[in-house]
Amino acid sequence: MYPTRRTVLTGLTTSAALLMALPAMAQEVTLNVLYNMPGFTKFHQPLAEEFEKNNPGVKINFLAPAANYTDGQAQVLRAAVTGDLPDVYFSGYNLTAELVHTLEPRGQITDLGPFIEAEGGQSFLDKNYSPNMAALGQIDGKQYGLPVNASSPILYINSELVKEAGADPAHMPDTMPELIALGAKIHQMHPDMAGMAYDIAGWPDDWLWQALIFEQGGKLVDETTGKVAFDNEIGLNALKMIRQMAAEAGAPTFDWDQARQQFGAGKTGFMVSTPAHVQTIEGLVGDRFALTTATFPLDDKTNGGVPTGGNSAVILTQDKAKQQAAWNYLKWITGPEAQNVIVRITGYLPTNKNATGEAYLAPYYAEHPNVKTASLQADKSLPWAGYPGGDSVRIWRTQRDIIGTVMRGEVSPEDGLKQIVEQTNALME
Repeated sequence: MYPTRRTVLTGLTTSAALLMALPAMAQEVTLNVLYNMPGFTKFHQPLAEEFEKNNPGVKINFLAPAANYTDGQAQVLRAAVTGDLPDVYFSGYNLTAELVHTLEPRGQITDLGPFIEAEGGQSFLDKNYSPNMAALGQIDGKQYGLPVNASSPILYINSELVKEAGADPAHMPDTMPELIALGAKIHQMHPDMAGMAYDIAGWPDDWLWQALIFEQGGKLVDETTGKVAFDNEIGLNALKMIRQMAAEAGAPTFDWDQARQQFGAGKTGFMVSTPAHVQTIEGLVGDRFALTTATFPLDDKTNGGVPTGGNSAVILTQDKAKQQAAWNYLKWITGPEAQNVIVRITGYLPTNKNATGEAYLAPYYAEHPNVKTASLQADKSLPWAGYPGGDSVRIWRTQRDIIGTVMRGEVSPEDGLKQIVEQTNALME
């Protein structure tokens, strides 16, 4: 059984006893905090209340949460013009570079370097975050954010359909071509079902597109030329695989919510989605079939990886008293006690490596192996990249339209890649 709000708060109170009380602030400080996704209130609120209890001079005032990372980014950039920025903001990883490059020249975002040095410098980072996790909050070699939520794509598996196709759900194919072939076999056996689902044509951001580039060892942008870096066999292969998913494995082309419902009804062999959906999908599946999860396949075992969605907490206030309070808040919400709560509620990867210990998540993972899966690929988690020029959102919407035409067979992968490259390069300019 997943924890209720009551059990989460009980566990939080217990774990908070391990948190050394921070010195009371010399003055009353109110931090205006903006986060994205209204659903995240379920962990932000109790964590803020616990922080306030242990820091009596500080008040956390949450602004109305933005609907998503894109809307939050737009809201913050507008506030930068009016001078009404929040003190702390939870920035989507793929949009943080744009945020920093816009706010840093205006002196509106805080380099966390001095605060980290006061905590012991690199030893503080090494003690709490893996290099890959710490890198999620780094822009141009500086640490602007600390990682709060992290998600990388995983497989949700209908064990019965996979076994029927002669495969072992506990040892799924570890390359994308083999995975698609398994999906095709399931679809051939059950033409009225989807062998697999990869909802890239309806996904709200380019997370699943980056997954197909990164798992092959590719990258989005060439740092030297400033142009698209997948204008090659990696990009072409990604589009060919997307077409195969639909044409051979019967992958649906409607939006991810419909695909999730279809999977829950037992009509899909396996699907790729975020670990944040574990609880929802388990609820949809019920006792219809045995649900398992698996890590994302990598074609390039040496250089391949998975994009890490989620957000890091950044400090925007330039008030010294507020900055110190904000830093203490960042340490708390990215610490093992808070991460223990966040992971149990959301299913995300823990961003603090100490959170996987026996005092925190280890017993929970033993009881909920489907949640543990995402943590098994933490060492392959790569930064969710953005595009230079500050137009990442428009770029993805353009790319997604083209990818949809390829997936449906209306445009060849070769022509689709040419269109994506030309239009992406033009938008970056």
